[in-house]
Amino acid sequence: MDESTDPDRIVAGVDGSASSIAALRYAARLAEAFDAPLEAITTWTYPSFAGPEVPGWYPEQSAADTLDAAIERAFGASPPEGLTRTVLVGPAARTLIDVSDRAGMLVLGSRGHGGFAGLLLGSVSTACAEYAHCPVVVVHGRSEGLAQGAAAAER
Repeated sequence: MDESTDPDRIVAGVDGSASSIAALRYAARLAEAFDAPLEAITTWTYPSFAGPEVPGWYPEQSAADTLDAAIERAFGASPPEGLTRTVLVGPAARTLIDVSDRAGMLVLGSRGHGGFAGLLLGSVSTACAEYAHCPVVVVHGRSEGLAQGAAAAER
């Protein structure tokens, strides 16, 4: 069976943010515990101000580089055995929700790049938690969670 259609695989959505690195590490622990395949996915889209051809910009390669750098940050030179790296074109939330139809679990960081400071969850993790076709785990980066917890305690 192709890993991309394995209903037990654990998919980690990665955008290079600190919380997506934490989610990738957590997904690896889950994959090991459940003896399940692990897939790290990043997505890309053309910016709304640009058409499909921007000279000198190769978005798919840029996304692949971001994914490789995130995996390096998460695991150093020793990524989990059998880790699959996937780069898909499309909006992150919609693409991950589509992928969730063929996954056992989706693991995401609570906040990615962009968005508004102070929100508990980012738009991608919120949409996936609501609409995914499999269980969703939302992981806070350790320092992010501690900082938000301290700010909440002060209120």
